[in-house]
Amino acid sequence: MRPNPNRGRVYRRCACRDNNGRQLGTRCPKLANPRHGVWAFAVDRPTVAAKRKTMRRSGYATKIEASEALSKVLECERAGVHLDDAETVAQYLTSWLDTKSPNLKPNTVLRYRAYIDQDLIPAIGAVRLERLTHEHVRQLIRQPVAAGRGHVTLARCITTLSSALNDAVKQRRLPHSPARYAGLPRPPRRDLGCWTTRQAEGFLRYCHRVDDPLADLFELMICTGMRKGEVLGLHWTDVDLDNRVLFVRHTLVSINNSRTMLSDPKTDGSRDWVALSHRAVDALRRQRCRETTDPDGLVFTRADRQPQRPQYVLGRFRQLAAEAALPRIRVHDLRHLAATIMLSAGVPIAMVSKTLRHKNLATTVDIYGHLTQEVAQEAVDATAAALDKAHPEAA
Repeated sequence: MRPNPNRGRVYRRCACRDNNGRQLGTRCPKLANPRHGVWAFAVDRPTVAAKRKTMRRSGYATKIEASEALSKVLECERAGVHLDDAETVAQYLTSWLDTKSPNLKPNTVLRYRAYIDQDLIPAIGAVRLERLTHEHVRQLIRQPVAAGRGHVTLARCITTLSSALNDAVKQRRLPHSPARYAGLPRPPRRDLGCWTTRQAEGFLRYCHRVDDPLADLFELMICTGMRKGEVLGLHWTDVDLDNRVLFVRHTLVSINNSRTMLSDPKTDGSRDWVALSHRAVDALRRQRCRETTDPDGLVFTRADRQPQRPQYVLGRFRQLAAEAALPRIRVHDLRHLAATIMLSAGVPIAMVSKTLRHKNLATTVDIYGHLTQEVAQEAVDATAAALDKAHPEAA
């Protein structure tokens, strides 16, 4: 039998108490004053044991708000959705992550849990999920900005919250996501740290001159544009030197800066083949000749054949760059360097996008379309040369 949509009642009550300390509720004589008390609703709801339990909620400023809250409860009941309007945002986010964890990468779970525990719960965790509003989210954004929090961290917190609230909308717990149109402040565009081609060649020459064990790792990154984790997670079974190609099937991630583990590539598009130049092939051949390598294991390992630590790779990279008198950049900037060299050499941006295994061309254009003055100068010079050739008398 379908539930009666007109069930329940809306009434006014207060928290005044009698001489015995009991709340007067609806019996308070002061309720004759329209400004006294708050609005509430009560409705009998079925339970799993086929019994009925009265659900009472109060604290609404107007009769309309209480009526709308009651209507929402009945709407969820008709849709077969279990409604727990006493659940807080903290409880919901914790339960949501526990449910999502089996389908997420371990490092993603750790990041989500950090954002939830360190940022979201302290700010809005005490709010009941069904009463979460856009204003709560705006306050969440303003507080970290005022405290000088990084734009990237803040954006990831809101992304995590948005993902959780979108699931609440799908479950009909919320009519819409309060995190939608959150209005994050636009961060200033960061200038990509990048060496010139001559500086890159000088860095590799220096690494090989001092015979650093990571020289070929850096050579492979610059020659292919692979991410650090992808290079560190590369297995010899994923490398085909005869056909000058390798396949990205794993990435090495750091867990809490204390241990490493192999994970899936960053995106589905990242799991793809990568063409190898003769320099990249030579770097892999030299690495294979090292006595410490495992023919069936990781390409780049420590002396004990354990995976390289990402933190060590970063530290060693910075030390070598300093010794070579080069500007300080990140290891990940070697990926940007590879893109810059390709663009400077006139490689079409569509091919650069394919080589970097970006999700789409728009990503490549957004990141690298403005990258170097050298590329921009070549573009305008080409335009001028074409015009001069078309009208030689005007030259």
